[in-house]
Amino acid sequence: MGAILEAIHNKLTATFQPTRLEVEDDSARHHGHAGARPGGESHFNVLIEADAFSGAPKVMRQRMVYKALAEELAGPVHALSVKALAPGET
Repeated sequence: MGAILEAIHNKLTATFQPTRLEVEDDSARHHGHAGARPGGESHFNVLIEADAFSGAPKVMRQRMVYKALAEELAGPVHALSVKALAPGET
């Protein structure tokens, strides 16, 4: 697990106490594209399920995740795909 992926995982866990969390480094698919960094860890997919998202619209859920990861998004992370779910949603 890379340092940035680990930081994303740890921050999301601490902020949301998710019942499900999947963080995938998708950088290899973006090699040579804008924002790609040597060694990867620039493009990520996140699937997170947490009570904190219950009743919140999709855009608000994404903003909550972006706020938790503001430091990473301001620096090493070029792209972040987020699927944020409340428990029981698919």
